[in-house]
Amino acid sequence: MPSPGELAQWVRDARRRTRDLVAGLDAAQLMGPRLDIVNPLRWEMAHVAWFQERWVLRHACGEAPLRADGDSLWDSSAVPHDARWDLPLPSLAEAEAYMAEVCERVLRRLADAPSEALLYFVTYTVFHEDMHDEAFFYTRQTLGYPAPALPSGGRPDSAGPWPGDVSIPGGTFLLGSTPDEPFVFDNEKWAHPVTVRPFAIARAAVTQSEFAAFVDAGGYRDRPLWSPEGWEWRGREAAAHPVYWRRADASWHRRDFDRWMPLEPHRPVLHVSWHEAEAYCRWAGRRLPTEAEWEAAAALEPGPGGAGFGTRKRRFPWGDDPPTAERAHLDARGMGCADVAALPEGDSAFGCRQMIGNVWEWTASAFEPYPGFVSDPYDDYSQPWFGTRKVLRGGCWVTRSRLLRNAWRNFYTPDRRDVWAGFRTCRA
Repeated sequence: MPSPGELAQWVRDARRRTRDLVAGLDAAQLMGPRLDIVNPLRWEMAHVAWFQERWVLRHACGEAPLRADGDSLWDSSAVPHDARWDLPLPSLAEAEAYMAEVCERVLRRLADAPSEALLYFVTYTVFHEDMHDEAFFYTRQTLGYPAPALPSGGRPDSAGPWPGDVSIPGGTFLLGSTPDEPFVFDNEKWAHPVTVRPFAIARAAVTQSEFAAFVDAGGYRDRPLWSPEGWEWRGREAAAHPVYWRRADASWHRRDFDRWMPLEPHRPVLHVSWHEAEAYCRWAGRRLPTEAEWEAAAALEPGPGGAGFGTRKRRFPWGDDPPTAERAHLDARGMGCADVAALPEGDSAFGCRQMIGNVWEWTASAFEPYPGFVSDPYDDYSQPWFGTRKVLRGGCWVTRSRLLRNAWRNFYTPDRRDVWAGFRTCRA
């Protein structure tokens, strides 16, 4: 678990990032249209503070609620999504004051001989806020708002494509997280043996130019490339290309927040659904990796003489040290994706690049519990979603670096293409 001092820095940083992500938006933008895939930002910004108050101050510390109406306003387990636009929300100034008060009370608790339970719930609520902050980014993208004004920190230089496959030997390994990990979400518990057959996986994620070839070849009109569910989704959405693309001057452009720009050929394709990724794979004679294959390619090392798997499992593709700007494109640096050939220092032992950061990667696997699953105190984190979502791995350019590891599981329904998702492929 992080130390109290490090956690205090995280609490301040997460709350500052939340404020920065809603800054510059007017009252109408903070509410936005009623859509299934986003929350009203004015509701969501206070929800993250309520969640922290609920689990840190009230649950772990036994404090009384700060607001009598807090649960009826911001409890996402009790307030239906569609109702969040109709709530009697406090003014923006009141919401910001509430967020600040929760933050200061948590910091005082951290400074006063915190218990292990307190440290756990502070960590949990910081990570919860980090995940919502990522949602704030894709909400601004979905609604065509300007990009948030954040310190960019720079993006890796143009590096071009990174084609080809690497070969992964078959073998048995432990999928998931182990109890010695400082913090683990319930859907990662616990590591259990799985066996994978030898396979070949792409060194990099599918690029925008590669996906454009699929679009230009009529992939969205070719019924045999799509599953029945995917074809029904394509028709319902009238999808003919990725959601934020358009033709301009005989070439493809994409919308980046509120600006249109020419497609960057060597950056990973993103904002594609699982259905689109699956159809591309059929067209290319490829397939999506299972999540076990993805984790093996990211976390394992070759055995002696290159046969089978070694005994070591890495926390990150490059080893056990935390992410740096030279290894992974995270934390909203550069305000956009990097070329797929960038950051060779982040390669996995088998030679896969950018398995952490840049773009979330769809896998073939349904989101299911690991053997012996038991939910954590927050029951609604994983359990309600098993069997209805697909697993994504690796994080993206806006994901906070403190959140990720090779074993971290993300999950969305296969129709979602608003999130920062792309994919890499395996040889069929």
